[in-house]
Amino acid sequence: MRLFFVLVCCLTIPLVAQAANQGNNKKQKQTTQSQPQSHQQRQQITPQSKRYGTSTVSRQKVNNSSRLPGQGQNHALNAQNNKVRVAQSSTQGKLASKHFALSNSPNPKIASAKFNRNYRIQGSQNWQGQQYGAFQNYRGQWHNQNWWQSHYNRIVLINGGWYFWNANYWYPAWGYNSAFAYYPYNGPIYAYNNLPPDQVIANVQSTLQAQGYYQGTIDGVLGPVTRAALASYQHDHNLYGTSAIDEPTLESLGMS
Repeated sequence: MRLFFVLVCCLTIPLVAQAANQGNNKKQKQTTQSQPQSHQQRQQITPQSKRYGTSTVSRQKVNNSSRLPGQGQNHALNAQNNKVRVAQSSTQGKLASKHFALSNSPNPKIASAKFNRNYRIQGSQNWQGQQYGAFQNYRGQWHNQNWWQSHYNRIVLINGGWYFWNANYWYPAWGYNSAFAYYPYNGPIYAYNNLPPDQVIANVQSTLQAQGYYQGTIDGVLGPVTRAALASYQHDHNLYGTSAIDEPTLESLGMS
């Protein structure tokens, strides 16, 4: 019996050792197979994740770096433009009126208009708006000096003719003095800054000259050359062709 037990043990021990060796070999094979696969996966996944990661960060840095300076430049440019606009708006506005040394005698090269009680300003019936009412309603008046003085408190002698002031316009005071009745233009003259008619005309001539419309001398006389320059300016700026100094034209010139 003891001998039988010894034989069984001798036979069992080699079988158990063999089985253990086979199990160890299988585990080694599994580990060796699994290790290359995971290493390959790391080789495939890790560079990709690094590539995406660096590109994302670099794009963010590039975008942020390009956007932030750009925004700063835009803000700086906008602020600068705003300052320029403010400076322009503060300097443009109304043009400062100048005082010109002008002759107070008639210009022999420009003929004077003649009084006509039925005179109407041609084309004024087509000018729409209250700003042209003075031209539409203009009728020459002939009165003596006493009558003019009793109706208007501001009457001046300009270029050899008397003018009276009424509601921001200068008009010929026909009949005030027959010795001084020189009127190169028979109609209203819109004024600003409380200027007399010749200074208004001279400032208009100077402004038109600066813009290339008037080529004559600055004499304060509303003669044919000045009126042609006014008509040209009015045409280019979509204004009624009054060929005269009216409120819309002065506003367009920046003088009113």
